[in-house]
Amino acid sequence: MTQNRVQIVILCEDLQQQVFASHFLKRRGFNIHPKNLTIRTSPKGKGAGEQFVRNHYAAEVKAYRRKNYRSGMLVVLIDADNETVKATLKELDNALIENSQELRKPDEKIAIFVPKRNIETWIHYLQGETVDEETEYSKSNNESACKPSVENLVNQCYQGLEENAPPSLQAACEELQRLLPL
Repeated sequence: MTQNRVQIVILCEDLQQQVFASHFLKRRGFNIHPKNLTIRTSPKGKGAGEQFVRNHYAAEVKAYRRKNYRSGMLVVLIDADNETVKATLKELDNALIENSQELRKPDEKIAIFVPKRNIETWIHYLQGETVDEETEYSKSNNESACKPSVENLVNQCYQGLEENAPPSLQAACEELQRLLPL
């Protein structure tokens, strides 16, 4: 099956994560088109984005498994905020357990990307800044401005991230293996 026919669901907190994820997938060769893309983003002004993702994660996994999941993928972005990446992933695992579902299996194309602090940490790093995962970096008023940074990430995931890359971004490049081996 070609990548063009893959049904993609992106579950994320906000427009910045949506733009980041969809542009990354597009640069990786996926045909990002309304016919094969479903985006679930927290409604602006309706509560915490990470809560939205946690509340919808189990339902999206169930829908993915109900369909012929070999022809689709679920891409999840959720900020770790002040938690650890491991704790954030555990919360999503618990959401599956609470809904009587099995945890993710290695052959399922369900990838969870967890920027520590938030997605802006990754964007600022990819723009060449020295970052840490405790500082809250400024958001852009133009979400599309991250696209050159995303293109840097596509290249760096192929070639390997530098040692000073945020650990959550290193984990994201490893998680990418669930969708498409590098």
